[in-house]
Amino acid sequence: MMQRPSAQTAASGGLKRQQLWGCLAIFGSAFFFYLATTTIRWSQAHTAIDPAFFVIVRFFLGFTVVSTSLLLHRQALWPRKFRYLLGSTIANCLAVYCFFKAVALTSVAEANILNMTYPVFIAVFTWMFLRAQRDGVTLVLVAVAMAGIWLLLKPGKIGWNPDLVWGLASGISAAFSLTFLNLARQHDASETILLVMFGLGTVIMLSLFYDRLFVPDRTALFFLMVSALFGVGGQYLLTFGFRYVTALEGGIISSTRILLAAFLGPYLAAENPLSAAGWIGALLIFGANVLLAVRKGRSPAGSANPIGVPVSAGKKI
Repeated sequence: MMQRPSAQTAASGGLKRQQLWGCLAIFGSAFFFYLATTTIRWSQAHTAIDPAFFVIVRFFLGFTVVSTSLLLHRQALWPRKFRYLLGSTIANCLAVYCFFKAVALTSVAEANILNMTYPVFIAVFTWMFLRAQRDGVTLVLVAVAMAGIWLLLKPGKIGWNPDLVWGLASGISAAFSLTFLNLARQHDASETILLVMFGLGTVIMLSLFYDRLFVPDRTALFFLMVSALFGVGGQYLLTFGFRYVTALEGGIISSTRILLAAFLGPYLAAENPLSAAGWIGALLIFGANVLLAVRKGRSPAGSANPIGVPVSAGKKI
């Protein structure tokens, strides 16, 4: 006679399914974030859209989705630590603009890989400001990642593209944004953080780049909306996924965007494949990100560290 599975076994199976869905959601978010930038590259063959226009539409769509959700659930929100939200929003605007600018001027692969250097710069900030968490291994991992960045930038070689600095600037500013974001999430709910970042981000970008806007035709509107939908969809997949996986698992899976960008560039973005030096640089950055996530996950103070990869609020938009 067959025995029915115990309640504990059933619960364990349910937890594993949730973890699986969480991992798939985070991997899907990495793919969506990559497709959001690939859409920008696709648009260049059909229309001329400034990167700032893509950022504004993405932020506005995100604000619309979050505010609609709050209205449907009749949730009233009020920021508790606005200075952290303000710092995160300003740095996030800079990060996304630099990221999209890098996509427009360089390659989708290089822009995504350099944008994904933010965990390295977060480790640098941790080393600089948190003495208790300084250790030699982290310093070595940062040095490895810096070597990878050096190989991607290829300074001193003929044909070096200085526009790659836009991608590096996006990684640095994203690290600042996530640092403030982790401080903010200790006081404010994820919905509050997203609402302020999308809403205030839209206002900031409009005030700075209003002259880059135009009435889009069908073609321009299509690319603007597709990129924004992929970006906002990626954010929600990431937020959902982090509910069911650890920060360690989520950080490692998120870093797969480096490999996706390096591998899919010639197929989806119709760009030249990375050189051997570029592949080595990408793998060094990916490896450093993974090992930094592992060390943070094993640290007793990992979850309390105000400088690290956000969990409840997700990553940068």
